Amino acid sequence: MGALLQRKSEIQVAYMGNFMDTDQRKTVSQGQAAVLEFLYIISYPRPQVTWFRDGHKIIPSSRIAITLENQLVILAAEATDAGGYYVQAVNEKNGENKTSPFLYLSVANANNVSDTTAPIIVVPPRNTSVVAGSSEITLECVANARPVEKLSMTWKRNGIKISSGVNSFGRRLTITNPTTADIGMYFCEAELKDSTVEPARAKAFLSIMEPPYFTAEPESRILAEVEKTVDLLCQAMGVPIPTLAWYKDSVPINELQNPRYKVLTDGGLQIQRLHPDDSGIFQCFASNKAGEIQTHTYLDVTNITPTFTRPPMDTTVTEGMTAVLSCEVTGAPKPAITWKRGNQILASGSVQIPRFILLESGGLQIIPVFLQDAGNYTCYAVNSEGALNAFAILTVWNRTSIVHPPEDSTVIKGTTATLQCEATHDPRIAIRYVWKKDGIVINPASSSRVTVEKGGTLLISQTWSGDIGDYTCEVISFGGNDSKKARLEVIELPHSPQNLLAILNSSHSRSVMLSWVRPFDGNSPVLYYIVELSENNSPWKVHLSNVNPKMTSITVSGLTPARTYQFRMCAVNQVGKGQYSTETSRLMLPEEPPSAPPKNIVASGRTNQSIMVQWQPPPESEHNGVLHGYILRYRLAGLPGEYHYKNITSAEINYCLVKDLIIWTQYEIQVASYNGAGLGAFSRAVTEYTLQGVPTAPPQNVQAEAVNSTTIQFLWNPPPQQFINGINQGYKLLAWPVAAPESVTVVTIAPDFHGVHSGCITNLKKFTAYYTSVLCFTTPGDGPQSPPELLCTHEDKPGAVGHLSFTEILDTSLKVSWQEPVEKNGIITGYQISWEVYSRNESRLARTLANTTFEYKITGLSSLTTYTIEVAAVTAKGTGLVTSSTISSGVPPELPGAPSNLVISNISPRSATLQFRPGYDGKTSISKWIVEGQVGVLGEEEEWVSLYEVENEPDAQMLEIPNLIPYTHYRFRMRQVNIVGQSPLSQPSRVIQTLQAPPDVAPRSVTVRTASETSLWIRWMPLLDAQYNGNPESVGYRIKVWRVDLQSPVLMKIISDRLEREYTVEDLEEWVEYELQIQAFNAIGAGPWSEVVRSCTRESVPSAPPENVSAEAVSSTQILLTWTSVPEPEQNGLILGYKILFKAKDLESEPKAQIVRGNHTQSVLLASLRKYVLYEIQVLAFTRIGDGVPNFPPVIERTKDDAPGPPVRLVFPEVRLTSVRIVWQPPEEPNGIILGYQIAYRLATSSPNKFTTVEVGSTVRQFTATDLSPESAYIFRTSAKTRQGWGEPLEATVITTEKRERPAPPRELRIPQSEVSSQSLQLQWVPGSDGSSPIRYFTVQVQELPNGEWKTYSSSISHEATSCVIERLNPFTSYKLRLKATNDIGDSDFSAETEAVTTLQDVPGEPPRSVSVTPHTTSSVLVQWQPPKVESLNGLLLGYRIYYRELEYETGPGTESKTIKIPSSLRAELTQLKKYKRYEVVITAYNIIGESPTSAPVEVFVGEAAPAMAPQNIQVNALTASQLEIAWDPPPVDSQNGNIQGYKIYYWEMGIQNDTEKVKVLFLPETTVQLKNLTSHTKYMVCISAFNAAGDGPRSSPRQGRTHQAAPSAPSFLAFSEITCTTLNVSWGEPTAANGILQGYRVVYEPLAPVQGVSKVVTVDIKGNWQRWLKVRDLNKGVTYLFRVQARTITYGPELQANVTAGPAKGSPGSPQEILATKSASGLTLQWTEGDSGDKPTTGYIIEARPSDEGLWDTFAKDIPRSATSYTVGLDKLKQGVSYEFRVVAVNEFGYGEPSIPSAAVSAQMETPFYEEWWFLLVMALSSLILILLVVFALVLHGQSRKYKNCSTGKNISNVEESVTLDNGGFTALELNSRHLNVKSTFSKKNGTRSPPRPSPGGLHYSDEDICNKYNGAVLTESVALNEKPLEVSESEATDSDYEDELPKHSFVNHYMSDPTYYNSWKRQQKSVKHPTPYRYEECAASETEPYFQTVITTQSTGGVYTPTGQPASGSRTPVTGFSSFV
Repeated sequence: MGALLQRKSEIQVAYMGNFMDTDQRKTVSQGQAAVLEFLYIISYPRPQVTWFRDGHKIIPSSRIAITLENQLVILAAEATDAGGYYVQAVNEKNGENKTSPFLYLSVANANNVSDTTAPIIVVPPRNTSVVAGSSEITLECVANARPVEKLSMTWKRNGIKISSGVNSFGRRLTITNPTTADIGMYFCEAELKDSTVEPARAKAFLSIMEPPYFTAEPESRILAEVEKTVDLLCQAMGVPIPTLAWYKDSVPINELQNPRYKVLTDGGLQIQRLHPDDSGIFQCFASNKAGEIQTHTYLDVTNITPTFTRPPMDTTVTEGMTAVLSCEVTGAPKPAITWKRGNQILASGSVQIPRFILLESGGLQIIPVFLQDAGNYTCYAVNSEGALNAFAILTVWNRTSIVHPPEDSTVIKGTTATLQCEATHDPRIAIRYVWKKDGIVINPASSSRVTVEKGGTLLISQTWSGDIGDYTCEVISFGGNDSKKARLEVIELPHSPQNLLAILNSSHSRSVMLSWVRPFDGNSPVLYYIVELSENNSPWKVHLSNVNPKMTSITVSGLTPARTYQFRMCAVNQVGKGQYSTETSRLMLPEEPPSAPPKNIVASGRTNQSIMVQWQPPPESEHNGVLHGYILRYRLAGLPGEYHYKNITSAEINYCLVKDLIIWTQYEIQVASYNGAGLGAFSRAVTEYTLQGVPTAPPQNVQAEAVNSTTIQFLWNPPPQQFINGINQGYKLLAWPVAAPESVTVVTIAPDFHGVHSGCITNLKKFTAYYTSVLCFTTPGDGPQSPPELLCTHEDKPGAVGHLSFTEILDTSLKVSWQEPVEKNGIITGYQISWEVYSRNESRLARTLANTTFEYKITGLSSLTTYTIEVAAVTAKGTGLVTSSTISSGVPPELPGAPSNLVISNISPRSATLQFRPGYDGKTSISKWIVEGQVGVLGEEEEWVSLYEVENEPDAQMLEIPNLIPYTHYRFRMRQVNIVGQSPLSQPSRVIQTLQAPPDVAPRSVTVRTASETSLWIRWMPLLDAQYNGNPESVGYRIKVWRVDLQSPVLMKIISDRLEREYTVEDLEEWVEYELQIQAFNAIGAGPWSEVVRSCTRESVPSAPPENVSAEAVSSTQILLTWTSVPEPEQNGLILGYKILFKAKDLESEPKAQIVRGNHTQSVLLASLRKYVLYEIQVLAFTRIGDGVPNFPPVIERTKDDAPGPPVRLVFPEVRLTSVRIVWQPPEEPNGIILGYQIAYRLATSSPNKFTTVEVGSTVRQFTATDLSPESAYIFRTSAKTRQGWGEPLEATVITTEKRERPAPPRELRIPQSEVSSQSLQLQWVPGSDGSSPIRYFTVQVQELPNGEWKTYSSSISHEATSCVIERLNPFTSYKLRLKATNDIGDSDFSAETEAVTTLQDVPGEPPRSVSVTPHTTSSVLVQWQPPKVESLNGLLLGYRIYYRELEYETGPGTESKTIKIPSSLRAELTQLKKYKRYEVVITAYNIIGESPTSAPVEVFVGEAAPAMAPQNIQVNALTASQLEIAWDPPPVDSQNGNIQGYKIYYWEMGIQNDTEKVKVLFLPETTVQLKNLTSHTKYMVCISAFNAAGDGPRSSPRQGRTHQAAPSAPSFLAFSEITCTTLNVSWGEPTAANGILQGYRVVYEPLAPVQGVSKVVTVDIKGNWQRWLKVRDLNKGVTYLFRVQARTITYGPELQANVTAGPAKGSPGSPQEILATKSASGLTLQWTEGDSGDKPTTGYIIEARPSDEGLWDTFAKDIPRSATSYTVGLDKLKQGVSYEFRVVAVNEFGYGEPSIPSAAVSAQMETPFYEEWWFLLVMALSSLILILLVVFALVLHGQSRKYKNCSTGKNISNVEESVTLDNGGFTALELNSRHLNVKSTFSKKNGTRSPPRPSPGGLHYSDEDICNKYNGAVLTESVALNEKPLEVSESEATDSDYEDELPKHSFVNHYMSDPTYYNSWKRQQKSVKHPTPYRYEECAASETEPYFQTVITTQSTGGVYTPTGQPASGSRTPVTGFSSFV
């Protein structure tokens, strides 16, 4: 192949030589600069150098510099600078360090050295080149001057000072990342500050070197033929220009000296007449100072077979065109070419046929081409080396032509023109359409208006006159081209009429003369004119729509007087309506009186002497001037009397209250309006009555007469009609007793309009003097009464005598006494007494007595005979009611007995039938039955009340009890009464509950108030508990609401809370009057409705927008907006006006508002709008409450277009000496669619009108002007164009120079305080240098302090401006501002920031928030609010102002205000308000500038306020375990704010208020209440609030009370564990409800069936609460027991029962076998073998033991693993001297199994030392015998004095009962050491003897019962009750029986202390306790309780005298076997 030369590689070797070892010396003059050269040293890389002087490192400073070449420069040398200097050089690569010889500096003193030395450049900058891409380059310039401190170094480029990159005291300029833009001359300038000395300057040129790069390279492989010439390309560029060198196979070309190799001028290599040995690798190297690159190629020279370099390719041509088929072949030698089609040769070197030509390149040319020429063509190439061929396909297309050419057309300006151009073509090709206008190609891309559709159609949108011309359509395709032409004409709207004038018509006051000049018709004849007018600045409307186009003047009539008018016109042609003319000046028509009367006159009677008249103004079009007021006239209707007039002098007042009228009289009323020209027409008369009054005269000719004893009849005539004053509603007959004038009986009589009226009052008292009177009444009230007339009702029979009684009862006589009747009903003339034998009328005797006789002695009676005696009073009318009684002669009557057997039936909601058995009648008849009952909450402590009494039914046995309360619990009892008195009370009946019934009454005190715009607040007095008549949970209220004015559906609201007193009815219509009723209901039904109440909802904002909103743009800055009013139901108040909200869509965020006052103006002209901008417009109506809803979606309308504003941000980014490029941005106000831009420019020195003008398209934003004069000033103007024409131009000046730079920032920014307002300020500045390029615009940025970011306010401030007004600022806010300038080069730096400036204060932008007004007292309200948002304060808040006024229909007093001057205050009280009035309150915030907008008005009703204070002196006392009594004093009178209607008692369990709080509402002003159904023994907190009609007052502070204790609930659970054949553990849970302090528990257990004929009941009482388990050890194998447990507080609660069966359990293991107990010296070992495992594998074993001193089995060891077969225990763990038997029990999953056979008894006695031998103990005992006897004797004497006390004899019982009381604080030990003992034991024996008493440990109460009447045939005959008191024992004697924690060291149980099962189970009997006679014993002192677990053991015997072996005989104090002191 050849050789390839690689790129050079550099190998760096670090090395360092030595300094020359010679000292050098240098002398400078004082003040001169000393430059010490760095001594030469050979080093690579360049060493790091440090200068030293006298061993101290020299640091560069303002006087000392170390240059880039490591020179040391000392500026302004002083004598002190002299000395030796040396250099230390360090090679960083190899670390070598070399120190130079000294260089000695001398400083010569110069004479007359000046203090100031001119600057001089000591080390000038050097011309520098740097390779492009380097990170940085540094230029250095060191200057000297005196004084050095004032020396200033400056760097400049192109005359512009460089500030960045300057360092090292200005001596160095560092340029980072240099590029070609940094190439240039750099100047350093040294000057002395504050000196006139000429600065010193030096310069250096910075050039950038670029490494070489190839611009042309040879191909990597070149194949050449022999004898050919080949050119190898190689061209490279770089800075400097690189040199090129060629190599062949690594040998330079010039060394080959081959004349055929020629290097061309462009760097390429040409090889001529190629030889095969020219093959090889040719390399081209390009190098310059910046680097070197290379490229190469392989040249292959050889003889080759033919090869296609351009084979034939498929070709497509159009019919008639020329086709060329390529066939280029290479080869050596050159191949011969032949073309064939099929087998036909078409062309070759020797063959040539027509149309087929063989080209020099080898191709085939066919000219012209026919369609039949299509097919395959083959090219054959042959040379000496070989042959090849290839074929191509020729395709021939049909020619393209236009078939539908464009046609001439005419379009309207601004519309779209369509020019058709449709062509036909070969479907296999594509075509292209080109349109030309007047020969110029149309480029659709350059204009958004022009579009060429796919089918060739040309669309021109928004056509204008410039589009007129000839249009050519050209179709271009591979299939041929074609073109057609058409003409386009554009017509437009006519221009506006000119010189429009309007003149008043002197002959007709309501017309105007108009004249004008004809306008340009827009190339289309004017069809007609349209005349529009604007009335009183209202929007324009068409007045004349078809004015003859030939006319130039016209009379406009039909105008309205006293209105101003403007006129405008427009012409209409075929295109449409042209622009309007300019408006005429405004004309005022003369005023005339109103031409129409006021409308909608409404009159309504307000009082009986006043009528309210309301109206609406006449239609606005009929005012004919400004209305000044109204005249109202009225007179009596139907009479010809004179009118009375009232003058309403304000046109704003549309009502009048006509006062001082005649009561109930009809008036006719008319209203007229007037203006400055006079009075208009009166309206048609309306008639209205004044309201009714009360009659002013009584009925006439009144006659009253008593008809009988209870009725008075009245006769009368009506009052005179003129004195009735209304509609006669009837008459009231009045009667009242003379003795009781307050008891008036009233009977209402309907009016009878025919003849004399009559009526009666019945049910009067008999024989009573009455005053009578009659009155007439109307709806407003009663008239005066007729004069009273005295009369008396007739006499009648008297009532029953009173207090019938009998005295002096003998066998034959008795005395009868009575009292005169209560109801005499006349004059008592006497009394009649009669008697007869009971039930024998024939024996009746009677006597008549005087009226003064009140007793009578009856004689001649038969002894022991029952008589009926009757007494009655007598008047002239006859005998009255008889009072009778029966009595037996000789037998005095007695008190009766109580009834019995009370049975209740026939229970209904309000009654029940009570059946009973009468009690003993007391030997006389029963005169009265009294039924009492407990009502509601039932309990022993509940009081009984009298419910019903029945008299004179002595034989009754059933009573119907009426007047019961539905759904109420009752319990009844009775007593009967005879002549002697009342019987005892019967036993209470069962509890019943009456059935439910609907409520009987409606809620009382129903009032309604306005709550809001859509709600009413209704309040009522809830039903009392007794009025529910049903389940309280089902009681609620139903409110019915309906509109007064419409037949609207009734709205129902349900309130399910029976205690609710108020409700807000929501979702009502605004400003509508409603009526309401309320009823109570329960589960059965609803009660009656209350009286109707009426109220009106509050006025609100409209709930719907105005309708039919439409907008029409009338000019480029005006839009006419029209609408219709809000629908009547949605107005929700009086519409005061309309508000229009409009904003530019997508341009403005906040809409602007324009207000139209009044409800009659329904159009507005929006002016001063932005041109050709899309506006969103909304309209809303507002009332005094606020704004309604705007229409949605907004109306969209665009203002009309206009000429545009100037383009903005005009800059010249590229300025050359002869050309500039101008760039602009579209106008900020385009005012239409921009159609293009115009650029005009001229020399500034040329004629002002000589501009070169260029127009460009609308999408173009830049333009380059060329052929300009160098260094000349040019003026450029840029303007934009819409369809309305060219807009205002933007002008700028530019200088054609290349010496430009960025401008300097503006300076001297200031803000004059006089120009600062609340939302704007003015910024002033002085422009900085423009950098030789004019400033184009300024940019202002604003920063809001303290934490705001810089925001751009505007980037288009004119370049000529030196001030700018900054708007849209926030008031009272601090700002900083800064400014930058922009020229063509770029932006300047920002200027220095201004000082902080604060805008002025403004009125607060928002009102206070969350305003609430609540009644505080009956004449004051409390106003509360939240401050406005901080961002809306706009200043320092000074306070608030509250405005309030009384709301009345009539004109009320003006608004009052109250100022709150404390900004932090958020509440205020308004006092001295009128009661029962509605007030409206608004509030504003104010600062020093003014007030904020008012808040939304809030209404409040004054006169009612909730109590201000809570009830006082609350006392809580416990009555029972479930009741507390609460008593209190009412709130202070001055804080009640009205009558207290009741109280709310809140109570809850202490600590859990949220879960348990309840409330009891007392709807009566009582001050005591009982809380019932409370939890026992629970602390309750109680607080109380009072309420009145206005609401609830505050709660009192909580008070505490506690209910009494009660019996607890049953224990929560009962469980058994460790159940063996004889023992178990029983445990239980604490009661869920303790209901007090738990004192202990009682456990009772007994077998379910007798065991061996005996059923024993065991009772164990346990004192204390914290132990809740018991060990029982006396069970019988396989017996089922019933356990009962109950807890005790003050008494026992209910029991919890459970059964348990003693072991072994079913499936448990069998008994272990081969039990063997062996004893060793140290312990006892028990061995066994495994027995039957039962149904489950054995899991372990337990061992039971039975000590000889106790006799009961108990668990000894447990949890022994199943693998064990032995167990060992130390003898020290057993009780000494006691023998033990053991047995083993196996355990599996089913429980404890059958115990094994007991082992042999084993003694626990250990070998004792000598001091425990008997002889040693005997000696010690004898030694102390005397002392012991003395102590014992003394104790016996002391105990005898207290031995027998409080003895009692027990009753005979027929069973065995044992009781044990455990009192140990929760743990129990059955122990006799100072324990309370109470044993009651009765045991039946076969021989009738009794068992000895069984001791019980203190703290246990124990009983067992053998339930059998006989035992083995022996009758139970005796019983013994024991209260056993063991003797007190000294501490020394009780060692073995004391507390468990004092057990002796060798105690058996010590080993098992950790297991509670064995706790307290193994203690020896108490020693040294004497047992007195076993009949009555009582323990008088109890010791401390012991903290031990308890075990209870009971035993029983079934035969013989029960005397355990080794114990004293019967009758002695002997513990029962197994019942020891250590159980």
